[in-house]
Amino acid sequence: MSDLPLVLGIETSCDETGVGVVRGQTLLADAVASSVEEHARFGGVVPEVASRAHLEAMVATIERACAEARVRLADIDAVAVTSGPGLAGALLVGVAAAKALALALGRPLYGVNHLAAHVAVDQLEHGPLPQPCLAMLVSGGHSSLLLVSDVTGADEGVRPLGATIDDAAGEAFDKVARVLGLPFPGGPHIDRVSREGDPAYVGFPRGLTGARDLLEHRYDFSFSGLKTAVARWVETRERAGEPVPVAHVAAAFQEAVVDVLTRKAVLACTENGVDHLLIGGGVAANSRLRAVAAERCAAAGIRLRVPRPGLCTDNGAMVAALGAELVARGVAPSPLDLPADSSMPVTDVVAR
Repeated sequence: MSDLPLVLGIETSCDETGVGVVRGQTLLADAVASSVEEHARFGGVVPEVASRAHLEAMVATIERACAEARVRLADIDAVAVTSGPGLAGALLVGVAAAKALALALGRPLYGVNHLAAHVAVDQLEHGPLPQPCLAMLVSGGHSSLLLVSDVTGADEGVRPLGATIDDAAGEAFDKVARVLGLPFPGGPHIDRVSREGDPAYVGFPRGLTGARDLLEHRYDFSFSGLKTAVARWVETRERAGEPVPVAHVAAAFQEAVVDVLTRKAVLACTENGVDHLLIGGGVAANSRLRAVAAERCAAAGIRLRVPRPGLCTDNGAMVAALGAELVARGVAPSPLDLPADSSMPVTDVVAR
């Protein structure tokens, strides 16, 4: 029997019910039940629909994860759950399920930060995190640059350097996809059609990259102006009765997002003396982001770490991975009355 902790992780911050099982830094199971098809007809995630979908999927997803890992619930050493940030109702479902499990099994409970979990999951694929490293997390709700010296949060080990000041990158992908008549979620579809387009077809703006912007928002992101620029460009063509070259517009938009993300990430690495960049979150699955990040990191002498696409999107494996790290490091568990905190700051890795 291994001495490494066996941890079950539950993730319900948005529209995916994820349950992962991790032993140490080895992934045993990663079961996901997505409600994305239920949201597609609304063009975005509907919080109440997401919460109800989590309720319906929770038990079956836990059972599927245990079967995949070939473990019993009684074998679990600890339970970890996303405590925040995320949709309040969705978080409540996961936190309630985790509390019930921990109480019934008599096991410690760890309420963890969703963003820190996106960092920790890379250990399942590439081994222990270098200390320090720079993490760029890009998703539908977040575009963040974090200086990570300790993913458990000890001694201020997760320090935010920059974040989005309006639309996150993934949110901009969804909104631009809607303008272009592409399905929800927009990220995968823009990535797909962009392969047939010319990224230089339109010179869309790069937000917060001007000399004056870099003084006040050096590591921050803004994609609202870019989204608006795409919408106005498309509207102008449509009013003139001209066809909209969807692939070219998608490619040009994607290039603008990727350019800003990678430029600021490399800048943050070089200016903070960090030679490892980790990219996580749903947008990290984007093929162009991966390619440009690899090129720019290689040119700057920075080591790039990006988990496989399935571990970039929201999943239970990332929660279990962070939980396993916390257990192994002897971090005290959360209380059983831990809250679901929709605005949980990234500096709070463990709920107290």
